[in-house]
Amino acid sequence: MVERVVATQQALDLIEVLKQKHGELIFHQSGGCCDNSAANCYLPTDLTIGAYDVLLGHIGNVPFYISKSQYEYWKHTQLIIDVIDGHGGTFSLEASEGKGFLTRSRVFTDDEWREIEPLTHRDLS
Repeated sequence: MVERVVATQQALDLIEVLKQKHGELIFHQSGGCCDNSAANCYLPTDLTIGAYDVLLGHIGNVPFYISKSQYEYWKHTQLIIDVIDGHGGTFSLEASEGKGFLTRSRVFTDDEWREIEPLTHRDLS
């Protein structure tokens, strides 16, 4: 099965560190502003998921959301969450670890696009 969002082993390892330190987590792919376009990691109480957010999937058993407008722009790509050394997002939990989540992407192949599961959990129209 083709996943809309995946994570490198390095990202999965960092997610585990953050879960041990903070407990339950959520991700949201920001659409710019002060953090540019980044995968930000939050405590569930620190961010309200709204009607215009789309659940892309889970990485490290943590839900990963993106805004509807960002989804429309990126829907033909697989998001690949990786980690870099340095400062992550301003509001993202990994900043205190001296790391940053980085979003890479690749366009789905035609075969993958045909088999990818439609997002039925939210009305995207």
